[in-house]
Amino acid sequence: MAAKGLTGALRPGQAGEDLACAFLASLGYRIRARNFRCRAGELDVVAERAGVTVFVEVKERHGSSHGHGFEQVTWSKRRRLLQAARLYAAQNALLESPLRFDVVSIDWADGRPHVRHDEGAFDAEGC
Repeated sequence: MAAKGLTGALRPGQAGEDLACAFLASLGYRIRARNFRCRAGELDVVAERAGVTVFVEVKERHGSSHGHGFEQVTWSKRRRLLQAARLYAAQNALLESPLRFDVVSIDWADGRPHVRHDEGAFDAEGC
């Protein structure tokens, strides 16, 4: 069940992150953390599968006028994600473990979510 704030409403992005986590879990990922915040920014989802820690950026779109979700992870956003991931990895003794950066896009069409999972969407250099 989704967490609600004091007003009873979902926080922005909560529904998309819930869908992304359910999708990842159905593929065998274990969710380690959600909404990890630090001075560098925020990691939407940190998951693990087969010994690889995966930092997942979730993008949800309700229309295509601004492009698809996966297209919205800009160079500056990748840089912030990399910095936050380094801090998370340091705090959780994962610096020697394999790490990966994925993007899960949820694009709504015809009232239904269409999920796209880009494994290894960018590397530790942000490319």
